[in-house]
Amino acid sequence: MSRIGKKPVAIPKGVKVEQEGPRIKVSGPLGSLQIDCNEGIKVKVDNSAGQIVVENENPQSRHHKELHGTTRALIANMVEGVSKGFKQSMEIYGTGYNVKEQGGKLSLQVGFAHTIELPIPKGIKVTIETGATKGDETPAKFTLSGVDKCVLGQFAAEIRKAKPPEPYKGKGVRYAGEYVKRKVGKAFTSGTTGA
Repeated sequence: MSRIGKKPVAIPKGVKVEQEGPRIKVSGPLGSLQIDCNEGIKVKVDNSAGQIVVENENPQSRHHKELHGTTRALIANMVEGVSKGFKQSMEIYGTGYNVKEQGGKLSLQVGFAHTIELPIPKGIKVTIETGATKGDETPAKFTLSGVDKCVLGQFAAEIRKAKPPEPYKGKGVRYAGEYVKRKVGKAFTSGTTGA
């Protein structure tokens, strides 16, 4: 039995949960999301008690054990997404690196000869706080926000993948607050050897 799967999901005020067979639809002030649950997982929506209970109908199956906690987590993320939303702050380090939003695309200048353009997924909002870096110490900063945690996380990962932080000077795209393990560069010794 999954410890996460056993926990009921609380339905906050202003959030409406509808069930049509295996499909769960969650609507709130920020938008609406839906999920199709696996046939071995039973979801009970209790609007009077203000909670959603996820049950595993086949506890002997390893596959259903895995899906129990996953389904509960996905439903909890949908409820939180439509009521509060999700945010991911990103930073870009490196002299001359910058970020722009134009025509539904995110444009990154991260040390290549060309500009990297990534289409912004539907439902994701990009807020740019600092568009360009100032030296190697002051990064460009921007925040991604949206109701769907899966789409937001995937897009943030794609942005980071465009230029992951390198270990010597830490240049590249990273999540805000991410620790980058640094390496010491080559040390050049001066002087003459043997005579």
